[in-house]
Amino acid sequence: MTIRYPNGKVYTPKPPISKAEKTEKEKDYSFSNRGKTLEDEIDEANAYYLNKRLAIIHKKPVPVQIVKVEYPSRSAAVIKEAYFRTPSTTDYNGVWNGYYVDFDAKETSSKTSFPLKNIHTHQMTHMQQVTEQLGVAFIIMRFSALERYFIVPYEVLQKAWSAMEKGERKSIPLTQIEQEAYEIQTSYYPRIDYLKVLQRFIESKN
Repeated sequence: MTIRYPNGKVYTPKPPISKAEKTEKEKDYSFSNRGKTLEDEIDEANAYYLNKRLAIIHKKPVPVQIVKVEYPSRSAAVIKEAYFRTPSTTDYNGVWNGYYVDFDAKETSSKTSFPLKNIHTHQMTHMQQVTEQLGVAFIIMRFSALERYFIVPYEVLQKAWSAMEKGERKSIPLTQIEQEAYEIQTSYYPRIDYLKVLQRFIESKN
């Protein structure tokens, strides 16, 4: 099946991880992580919050427009071509403690900075709109080589984005993130209990 972006470009999914690659990942990460992606870890945390009635936060579904279907038999239909209806905004949204929260998950293998090319213009626009409506917009950022996690508020991203548009650097140094963002300390379960850190961020704004 062919899936295309709104601009017509063909979507190419990431190939499945081989056994050798998975073994290598498990060597790089701690035993408790076992090669999970950042999204896996966030999904785990969200399930925990929902079960404990602490928050209702879900991954957003991606809208797809089906344009070509084949019917090899009367009882079967095969989707041959589809498009993403609109560019994605952010990965997650929901409600916690009276706050609307909206955020994306981003990873980098760099040990020194986060490349701004990992964020799209429409995502920045969306987070700005959320902030204007008094929602809480941010990115959960993972430095995979360092196994460090941060909540990076929209305001920090916007400052770096504006600097990039003026011709300055195209990444956010880790040293700046350490100073202006909020680090998430890993634990056993959920591995990234990000709501505790989000509470600190919100309290700093009030």
